[in-house]
Amino acid sequence: MSHPTPDLTTRPAPVLLYDGVCGFCNGAVQTILRLDPHGSLRFAALQGEFADGVLTRHPFLAGVDSIVFVENPGQSDERVAVRTDAALRVAAYLGGPWRALRVAGVIPAPVRDRLYDGFARVRYRIFGTHDTCPIPAPEVRARFLG
Repeated sequence: MSHPTPDLTTRPAPVLLYDGVCGFCNGAVQTILRLDPHGSLRFAALQGEFADGVLTRHPFLAGVDSIVFVENPGQSDERVAVRTDAALRVAAYLGGPWRALRVAGVIPAPVRDRLYDGFARVRYRIFGTHDTCPIPAPEVRARFLG
């Protein structure tokens, strides 16, 4: 018996939570916006209202200072990926040559995340910070959630 293919167009677009005051994180978001083949990935700063809702629904994320990839946001089957797992989900979402980065998934998550955390500790010193989340360009503003 064959199962019908789910209609992915009825699923909410994924959301990437990011540190809105981090210079590196904002640069990464701008890069993802340029590379997004679907034009549907949405973004929300960890310091915002949308992120508050996600963090409330997933208490283990309390105090998270990392990217969070949210699949099926607001749905009963909402799933979140954090740190390198989130970065790998972004690579898979972007597709094309970016999918090749998924090979990093063979490295155990604790090892990947230790490297991620090391970079996270110095990202402000290297890439700077913003006093507030930068305002997105008008043509992409609708893809940013409050």
